[in-house]
Amino acid sequence: MTVDIFSALSDEEGRLSGLEKRLATLVLDDVDFVVKSSISDLAERAGVSPPTVTRFCRRLGCQGYQDFKVQLAKITYVGLRYLKPETPSTTPQEVAEDIVTKAQNALFQFHKQIDVAALDKAAHLLRGAEFIQAFGATGNSAMIVNELHNRLFRLDCRIHASNDHSMNIMLSAAARPGTVVVGSSITGRDLDLVQCFNLLRKRSIPTIALTQSGSPVAEAADVVITIDLPEGNNIFRPTATRYAYLATIDILANLVAYADRNRAVKVLRSIKEELVRYRDGDDRQVLGD
Repeated sequence: MTVDIFSALSDEEGRLSGLEKRLATLVLDDVDFVVKSSISDLAERAGVSPPTVTRFCRRLGCQGYQDFKVQLAKITYVGLRYLKPETPSTTPQEVAEDIVTKAQNALFQFHKQIDVAALDKAAHLLRGAEFIQAFGATGNSAMIVNELHNRLFRLDCRIHASNDHSMNIMLSAAARPGTVVVGSSITGRDLDLVQCFNLLRKRSIPTIALTQSGSPVAEAADVVITIDLPEGNNIFRPTATRYAYLATIDILANLVAYADRNRAVKVLRSIKEELVRYRDGDDRQVLGD
């Protein structure tokens, strides 16, 4: 039988007695201790008898103490920060400062670890490509490859971004010589992207990964731009790591532009002329809304 042990311990429906609530609080305060302890250890820490602990476990829907520990161990897989979320800053001023500070820290840490050789190699592959495929699926990685498309098409690069796993596989199977494929995976554990990279390697199509070092995606790519940043404990705050990914895209785009300035400026000028004529009236606005 599957037991939602976290909900049971949280006692959201108020079914536990005073003693049971005290035991539940003790467990949630130190899950690691309970998972590794004997029933006597837990009973001693709680100041109760082992039979009381057994009755408590059965009250939660477990068969006994060992089953209780198994169920408890399962919830630790998702990380304790999701069991006991950090109390976030809640005022607009505190939230704004928290978001901006974490973004600044992410960029600062990324700046210290930048692999300029990998960036340079990737930029030359992109500039020399006849066609660029950008693969990213789910959440931030989808946003990242769309931004790569947004940056590179205006530099006279033929590029297409795809955010669908099945489509990425088909595009990999159909890739022709002259193509370069960029993949983004913040965790580095996107096994569908790994499959794409393995297929592309067999077809001698160069691949570039934006991902964590030592990850399955990194192992499968030809050129790896590593981005290794720690996550905080506030599960409610959007990941600041994506700012480092956006900075990577900007660096790559700038390097691609500088690799052939005449080619880049021709398209940039053409785009700007249309925007000035039909939207802006002058050239002081950004290139794209």
